[in-house]
Amino acid sequence: MRQTPPDASGRGADEVPGVTWRMLAQRTSGWELPKGLDATWNTAVGLAHRLVPRRRRLMRQAKGVLAWDKHFSQLTDSRLGEQARETRDLLRLGRETRGDLLRAFALVREVAARKVGTKPFEVQVAGAMAIEAGCVAEMATGEGKTLTATMPATVAGWRGRGCHVITVNDYLAKRDAEWMGQVYRFCGLSVAHIQQEMPPHQRRLAYQADITYCTNKEVTADFLRDRLAMGRLRGLPSTLLARIAEGAPSGTDRFVQRGLQVAIVDEADSVLIDEGVTPLIISGQAPNPEQVEAFQRAAAVAAQLQADTHYRVQHKYREVDLTGAGKSRLAELTAQWGGIWTGPRRREELISQALTARELFLQDKQYVIQDGKVVIVDDFTGRLMPDREWRDGLHQAVTAKEELEIEPSKDTYARLSFQRFFRLYRTLSGMTGTAVEATSEFWQIYRLPVVVIPTNRPCIRKHLPDRIFVCEQAKWNAVAVEIQRIHQTGQPILVGTRSVRASEILSEILAQRGLEHQVLNALRHAQEAQIVAQAGQRDRITVATNMAGRGTDIKLGRGIAEMGGLHVLATERHESGRIDRQLYGRSGRQGDPGIARAIISLQDELPNRYATRISGALRKRFGNADREVSSGLTRRIFDIAQRHAERTALRQRKGVLSTDDWLDEYLGFAGKGR
Repeated sequence: MRQTPPDASGRGADEVPGVTWRMLAQRTSGWELPKGLDATWNTAVGLAHRLVPRRRRLMRQAKGVLAWDKHFSQLTDSRLGEQARETRDLLRLGRETRGDLLRAFALVREVAARKVGTKPFEVQVAGAMAIEAGCVAEMATGEGKTLTATMPATVAGWRGRGCHVITVNDYLAKRDAEWMGQVYRFCGLSVAHIQQEMPPHQRRLAYQADITYCTNKEVTADFLRDRLAMGRLRGLPSTLLARIAEGAPSGTDRFVQRGLQVAIVDEADSVLIDEGVTPLIISGQAPNPEQVEAFQRAAAVAAQLQADTHYRVQHKYREVDLTGAGKSRLAELTAQWGGIWTGPRRREELISQALTARELFLQDKQYVIQDGKVVIVDDFTGRLMPDREWRDGLHQAVTAKEELEIEPSKDTYARLSFQRFFRLYRTLSGMTGTAVEATSEFWQIYRLPVVVIPTNRPCIRKHLPDRIFVCEQAKWNAVAVEIQRIHQTGQPILVGTRSVRASEILSEILAQRGLEHQVLNALRHAQEAQIVAQAGQRDRITVATNMAGRGTDIKLGRGIAEMGGLHVLATERHESGRIDRQLYGRSGRQGDPGIARAIISLQDELPNRYATRISGALRKRFGNADREVSSGLTRRIFDIAQRHAERTALRQRKGVLSTDDWLDEYLGFAGKGR
C-alpha cells in the first residue's frame, strides 16, 4: 500500500507535464554535436536552462524525503526490508509516481543510517535527487558524495536494468562497492566491482549485478572488446539470424556487458571533461624494425637542429613547425639515407614529432622513467598511467629521445573516446566538487544541466589574494619562507604543485631548511591514502601534485580548527580553474575553518602559453627583480590566461568529438547511435 507523508511534494525538480530530465537524457543519448545555427540554438537553450530554479525545487523535494524520517525510523529491520522489496517490485514495473520516488529515497536513507552509521543530510538528498533527474550535482569536497550516490543507484538498481557507478581508479571502485554494498544488499540488490586484473568470466558476473562499480577505463575497454567480439553483427536481428544459420553463438558468448543503461559518474568533470577526449584503444603487436630505427635516427637529427633557426615552438598549441632553413638542413642531414627519408613530407613529419618530444614533453612533468620505460603522468590527477601510450608514434619518439629501448607502434583494432562512449548511455548523470566552470560544456557535449548543491554547513574558508613574483626562483623562495612561517605555528600545510619536477624541487628546498615533510607525486604514491588522510594533523607539511580524484578526505587533528584549519598553498595556477578549486577545496570541509592562497610567478607555464605578450612585456619591464609584483593588473593576467586556456581546451575537445562523429559515420564498426 502506498503511504503519503505530510508535506511530500509530488512534482519533479524540472518537470513539465510528461517530461523529466531523465526522459530527456534517454531521448538524446548518442546525438551528434550540433553545427551552425543548430549549435547556436543549442547554446541558447543551455543558457535558458540555467535560469530554471533547480536548486530551490530540489531542496523542497529533499524536505519531502525527510518527511518520511519518522515513519521509517519506527520500522523493524524485517519490516524495512519488506518495504524495500515492495518498492523494488513497484519500480521494476515502471509505474512509480514522483511521490513513490521520494518515498524510495527516504527508505534508502534509513537503510544507510542503519548499515553504515550515517544518515544522509538534507543537502545530500538534494544532490541525490539532482543525479536521479539526470544532472551533474556539484557538491563541495567532504560533503559525502559516495553516500549520496547510493540513493539514485539503488533506485536505478530497483528498475532492473543495471547501474554503473563510475569512479576514477580501481581502489575507489573496490572501496565504495564494499563500503556501500551493505546498503544495496539490504535493499535486495546485488553489487559488484570491476578490477583491472579480472578475467572475463568474473567481469561478466560483475556486470550482471544490479549495481556495478568500475572505472571509466575498464567499462570502456569492456565495451570495445564486446564490439570486437560482435564482429560484423549489427544488432539483435542479425545476431539471431547468424545463430540460426551457423548454429553457433557467433561470438556473443564472449560478451561481458549487458548494455549501457544508467551511469552515475563520480568526479564527473575529471572523467567527462578532462579525460573526455582521451581515446581508449584496443591494439595488438606489429613488429617493425625499420620504424624503430627511424625513430632513433629522428631523435639524433632533432638534437642537431637549433630552435628559432631551424624550427619554432608554439607553446600555446603545443606544436613545433620547421622553418625553411630547417627543412633544408634536414634534407642535408638525411641525404645519405634511403627509404622513408627520401620523401620530404614523411621525413619532416618524423622530425617534427621528434622535436615535439624534445621540446614539449619533459621528464618528471609529462612522464617519468620506470624500469627502463617511459610512463605517462596524468596531467589532471598527477598519477602514473603505465597502461597508456601517446598515439601516432609520439610515445616512441619520447622513448627515442631518452635513448631507451623502443617498442614498435601497435596496430589499432578499435578506438573510442570517453566522451563518445558516455554519450551512449541511456541515462547519464554525475557528481563532482567542481562543475560550475564547465556548465556550458556539460550541456553542449552531454546535455547535462549542472546544479550547485549548498553545503551542509557554511563554508568559512578564507581565500587570500594571490602573491605574484617575476621569476620562479623568487617564487620558490617566497613559498619556502611562507611554509616555514606557518609551520612555526603548528598549523598543517598542504602545498600543491603541477608536476613531479616542481614537487621534487620544493622538497629539496624544504630539506635544506630542515623542514620535515611528506611528498605525494607520481613517483611517491605507495602510501597515498595514508599521506592524504594525515595531512590535517599538527605540524604536517604535505607537498602533493594535482589533488583531483584522490578520494580521501583530509580531517583536521585535535586543536587544528582553533589554529585556523588546514592551510592550502598553491605554487602555480592550472589551465582550468576547476583544478585550482579542487586543491583549495581540501581545506574548509564541512564547515571547518581553512585558508587558501596561491604564490605564483610570471614565468609559470600558464601566462607563458596563454598570455604570452603581456606577461613577456611585464617581465621585461620588471627585469629579473627578486621581488613581489602583486597587483590588480598582474592578478588579472592570470585570470585572462586561464579563461583563454579553458576556451582553447573546449574547442579542442569539440574538435575531437566531431572527428569521432566522422569516424563513426564513415569508418566506424559500431554504427550510428544505437
